[in-house]
Amino acid sequence: MVFSLALRFLRNREIAEEVAQDVFLQCYQQLDRIEDAGHASSWLRRTICHRSIDELRKRRFRPAIGLDDIPEPAAIGCGMPDLLLRDRLRGMVESLPEKARMVVVLRYQEDLSPTEIADVMEMPVSTVKSHLHRSLALLRGRLEKRGLVSGPAAARRGGELPMNEVCL
Repeated sequence: MVFSLALRFLRNREIAEEVAQDVFLQCYQQLDRIEDAGHASSWLRRTICHRSIDELRKRRFRPAIGLDDIPEPAAIGCGMPDLLLRDRLRGMVESLPEKARMVVVLRYQEDLSPTEIADVMEMPVSTVKSHLHRSLALLRGRLEKRGLVSGPAAARRGGELPMNEVCL
């Protein structure tokens, strides 16, 4: 879970491994404060979210040349037939601001509820819902503008983008 969140957010395997290792080291150092498995899981999720956002901000000022253009191997169970839509949607999610992107990743990759996301991100539930609403509206508008999703099709799905069908 820790590495997966870091990888999906940072989009760089080496950096994600480094950040995940740092989080696990920090967890080991604070092991006496961890009460049970549920507490450990929420602590790890919260910590990796904040550390990933911090790492992304740090890397903006120190851009690295990497192998970002090489596509990732297809995830098991991801049966979305339109690869172009998936790649464009993934790119659009990457263009969201850090906190909004992490909220989207937690919602659609980790399948957390807005309340759980609020706990992880240490923000009010209303802020999480606002991030989700604005992010989905922005992504929907961009997809409609590019002609990839029509307005009525989005309405038939209840306004939901096929985020859960896309392996973020």
